[in-house]
Amino acid sequence: MLYGEKNKDALEKARSIVIGYGIKKREAMIPKYKLRKLSMDADLAKALIEDQLLDEGNARQNLATFCQTKMEKQAVDLMAETLDKNAIDKSEYPQTAELENRCVNILADLWNVPKKCEYLGTSTVGSSEACMLAGMAMKFRWRNQAKELGMDVRSKDANLVISSAYQVCWEKFCTYWDVEMRIVPVNAEQLTLDLDHVMDYVDEYTIGIVGIQGSTYSGEYDDIKSLNALVTEYNKQHKNCPELVIHIDAACGGMFTPFAEPEMEWDFRLSNVVSISTSGHKYGLTYPGVGWIVWRDRKYLPEKLVFEVSYLGGEMPTMAINFSRSASQIVGQYYNFLRLGWEGYKLVHLRTQESAYHIGEKIEETGLFDIYNKGNRTPIVCYRLKEDAKYEDGTPVVWNMYDLSDRLRMYGWQVPTYPLPKGAEDVIIQRIVCRADLTFNLAESFVRDFREAIADLKEAHVLCNEKKSGTYGFTFG
Repeated sequence: MLYGEKNKDALEKARSIVIGYGIKKREAMIPKYKLRKLSMDADLAKALIEDQLLDEGNARQNLATFCQTKMEKQAVDLMAETLDKNAIDKSEYPQTAELENRCVNILADLWNVPKKCEYLGTSTVGSSEACMLAGMAMKFRWRNQAKELGMDVRSKDANLVISSAYQVCWEKFCTYWDVEMRIVPVNAEQLTLDLDHVMDYVDEYTIGIVGIQGSTYSGEYDDIKSLNALVTEYNKQHKNCPELVIHIDAACGGMFTPFAEPEMEWDFRLSNVVSISTSGHKYGLTYPGVGWIVWRDRKYLPEKLVFEVSYLGGEMPTMAINFSRSASQIVGQYYNFLRLGWEGYKLVHLRTQESAYHIGEKIEETGLFDIYNKGNRTPIVCYRLKEDAKYEDGTPVVWNMYDLSDRLRMYGWQVPTYPLPKGAEDVIIQRIVCRADLTFNLAESFVRDFREAIADLKEAHVLCNEKKSGTYGFTFG
C-alpha cells in the first residue's frame, strides 16, 4: 500500500480538504474546453480563475499598451453599478443617454467645432469602431457626390489615402467596405505623413485622407495644418470632382493635445477636417472599451447611416455599429470629465509627459540609442539601437533589441520591439508608452532596471534572438 495504517488520518484529512474545494472524485475535475457537468461553488470558481490569471504580467509594468490600467475607486464603483445597463437602449436608460450626449458635447468643444455647425457624435467600442464609422461616412458621401457629378462609381474601387504608420483598423475598414488603401510610405527620418507626395495618391475616387494625431509607432503627429492647406488647394483646382475631406485618427492625441498643446491647430479649426475619432481608454483615462467620434456637421454624415431611436418621448439619432454594450465605460468617461475638468486633465498629462521625458533622457544618456521621440508630443519614448553601438569602454554591443526586451521582461517590464512600417521596415525600434499610472517614482524604477538590463546583457554568454526580425510584445493597443 502507498499509505500505511498510520497515514490513514492524514489521508482522510487531505481528502476532506479536496472535498472542501468542491472536487470530490476524478470524474468531477474541471474540464477546460467543454462545460463541466455539475455546478460549482461561486467562491471556488472565482479562486480557480484567479489562479489561472496568476501567470500574467503586472499591468502597471506593461509599457506596451496605451490602454489605461488604473482608475479611481469612485469611478470603478460607478462603472460596476452600471454594468447591467445597455447603452443602446436610450428610452430605457435616458440618463445614460444624457451622459453620452454630454461627453459628445464636451469633445466637440475641446476640438473647436465652429459655432455655426450642427455637429453630431457618438460613443463607440474603442476608436476602431469610430474609424469604421468615419470611413463609412466618407465613402457614402463621396458616392453620393460622385453620382451627382455623373461619375461611374462602379468602374473602379473608391480609395482612401493614409500614411504607412496607420493602425490596423484602417486596413480592416478598407477590406470590409471594398475601399482601395493607398499607403504613403514613411521613412526612417520622418515617421509621419509625407506631405511632399501625399497628393500624388489622390484622384477623383478618393473618399478622403486620414491624418494621424499620435502614431502608435512613435507618438508623432502628422502635420494636419499643412495637409489642410494642400486639400484646400486641391478642391479649388478640382471643382468638378467630389470634395476631398480629412478625417483625423486621434486615438492617441485626441484627448491629449487639447490639454498639452491647446494652441496647436489640428482639429475642427481647419476647414477640411470633417470628423475626428479618439480612444477614451487611452489618454481619456478610462478603462478599455470606449471610443468617440464627432462630425463637424450633419452634412458630413449621410442620412442613410443615421437611425432614429426613441428617447424621452421623442427621437434621438444613433449611428453606432455595435448594439447591446454596457453603459459602464460611458459613465467612466463622464466621471473623468466631471472629476478632472480641463485643469485636471492638463496636470495629469503634463505629469505623464514629464515621466516620459525623464525616461527618454536617461535612455539617450547611455549613448547606445538613437531617439525618435522622448515624450515631446504624446508621452511615448521611441528609440533604436545605434548601428555601431559601443559601451563607454569601447566594447561593441553584440545583443539586439529583442534581447533587451527579453531582459527587461525578467524585471517585470513589458517593452515591445518591432519593425517600423512600410518605407522604414528595416529599422527595429522599441516603444515605451507612459500612462497616467506611471508615476515619476515608477519611471525612476524603470530607468534603474533598464540600466541593469544593459549591464546584464554586456556580461551575457548566450543570446537567443540573433536572427529575430518580427514583433516582440503587444504593440498597438
